Amino acid sequence: MDPELSALEEKLAQVVGRLKALREENRDLRQQVAARADENSRLAEKLAQARSRIEALLKQIPETES
Repeated sequence: MDPELSALEEKLAQVVGRLKALREENRDLRQQVAARADENSRLAEKLAQARSRIEALLKQIPETES
């Protein structure tokens, strides 16, 4: 077989392999982003609940005169 054709075939196989690896990595990263977005939403909700509780507690503290 022609050496140039063999080299081209090898390079093409490398490109295809790299493409597959990048697609898998991209899929994994998308899943990680989705998981982090869910976690972020959950933490934001917990923060809002904590803020509400703190505000309620602060309203119960009597104001002092200076």
